[in-house]
Amino acid sequence: MGIATVGAFAIGEYPEGVAVMLFYSVGEVFQGMAVTRAKSNIKSLLDQRPDEVTVLKDGKPETVKAEKVNIGEIIQLKSGEKLGLDGELLSETASFNTSALTGESKPDTKIKGEAVLAGMINLNTVSQVKVTTAYKDSKLSKILEMVQNATAQKAPTELFIRKFAKIYTPIVVFLAIGITFLPYFFIEDYLFRDWLYRALVFLVISCPCALVISIPLGYFGGIGAGSRNGILFKGSNFLDILANVQNVVMDKTGTMTEGVFKVQEVNFNSELNKDEILKFVNALESKSSHPVATAIQEYVGEIDHSIQLENVEEIAGYGLKATVNGKELLVGNFKLMDKFNINYDIKSENIVYTLIAVAYDRKFVGYLTIADSIKADAQLTINKLKSLNVKTTMLSGDKTSVVKYVADQLGIQNAYGDLLPEDKVNKVKEIKAKNQTVAFVGDGVNDAPVVALSDVGIAMGGLGSDATIETADVVIQDDMPSKIPMAINIGKQTKKIVWQNIILAFTIKAIVLALGAGGLATMWEAVFADVGVALLAILNAVRIQRMKF
Repeated sequence: MGIATVGAFAIGEYPEGVAVMLFYSVGEVFQGMAVTRAKSNIKSLLDQRPDEVTVLKDGKPETVKAEKVNIGEIIQLKSGEKLGLDGELLSETASFNTSALTGESKPDTKIKGEAVLAGMINLNTVSQVKVTTAYKDSKLSKILEMVQNATAQKAPTELFIRKFAKIYTPIVVFLAIGITFLPYFFIEDYLFRDWLYRALVFLVISCPCALVISIPLGYFGGIGAGSRNGILFKGSNFLDILANVQNVVMDKTGTMTEGVFKVQEVNFNSELNKDEILKFVNALESKSSHPVATAIQEYVGEIDHSIQLENVEEIAGYGLKATVNGKELLVGNFKLMDKFNINYDIKSENIVYTLIAVAYDRKFVGYLTIADSIKADAQLTINKLKSLNVKTTMLSGDKTSVVKYVADQLGIQNAYGDLLPEDKVNKVKEIKAKNQTVAFVGDGVNDAPVVALSDVGIAMGGLGSDATIETADVVIQDDMPSKIPMAINIGKQTKKIVWQNIILAFTIKAIVLALGAGGLATMWEAVFADVGVALLAILNAVRIQRMKF
């Protein structure tokens, strides 16, 4: 563009030289506006951090900038105030609204010593939090930086256009030099000015601005559209993969179901002290972060801290084991009973509830039945995935009968229960062995290996977990499964717009190049073929940010 402008001035075509630069600048302004809009979508969604916090210095509250607070300092958090940094709760208990982070509307009660995260809102009494992470290293800051830098992970189309432009641009410049001087050797009435003008027209037409600007902008717009809808893409390449995804494999608990369990009934051996065993179970389950633990605590009541638990061990995919009063206590699924050779006479597969089996002193005590409710938008999610011709599979560590029941309710094509983390990995490997693309949706913590193995790992409301941030490629901020088909739609629309721009640019450039080679196109047509097409492509790319999905 620079060469063409200088050349136009050199041969006295001042209006055309000015037009080249003017329209090019207009194109740059449009591009800047579109990028700013996409960035603001991302930032407004994520920047939940308050700028100032109240720090206790020598017992006196003092308001300071959040980024200046050091690790180890104590923040005082009033009722209704938002936490500015990650920390550890010093108060005995405090309830927090975590919806900005996890999408979970139910208040989350934390006890002394538990981790609390930037973005959580204190709901009740004044609380004190000891800062454990610098402002720039908080989970919220990491996510904000991750998404704003998402364009570093380029889609294949975008990478190709960049490589293409690097090779294509110097070739075009040399061809323009050839158009200027080579006709001298073959044409009798050679006029340097005419052939230079044709070469300049050729240069302007063949400039790859429309592609180099609009294609990355299309992907960036897709990332911005996702952010506006509560979907965080870690890179534009994941938009491309989701556009062509063939299988969505999902976890059950917390993904398609609420993850809020309620105890339905307790079936214990009548010879034993039911209340005493329940207190033991409640104390042991308090060592786990699984939703089942919350259900048991709600049913039994406060934890009896006088119970001495020793050798507490969480066995992944099975349950919990500990020693109480010198006797072994096992709480988990029936596979845990089998693992420790505990005899029982229950046909667990016939009960369509999640079962928590209990054994004490090497004897089977009985079981608790626990039920979870299906999320309100789960059915809509499966219907939309079917309309997109995406196959659905549910994998869960829960009982097969429960998993099958939920899958039948929702119309999920394949469902497998009683799976350990490695079993989930093997199931996904089986699908991938058929050369099919797989998106796995889970909580991103227990499912980290399978999330990493899949073509696209999607985490549900996982801002509270480092494993989610590090492992997942897409994070659904508000925990709604209906955002899964929405993410696929955003990918499809982004890809469609990118290809519309590629076809538009190449078609118009080819037509005007042919006219230019025959001397029929002037610099004005050339400016349209480059800057005009670039503007059209930019406007088309911006469209995705206004779409409703």
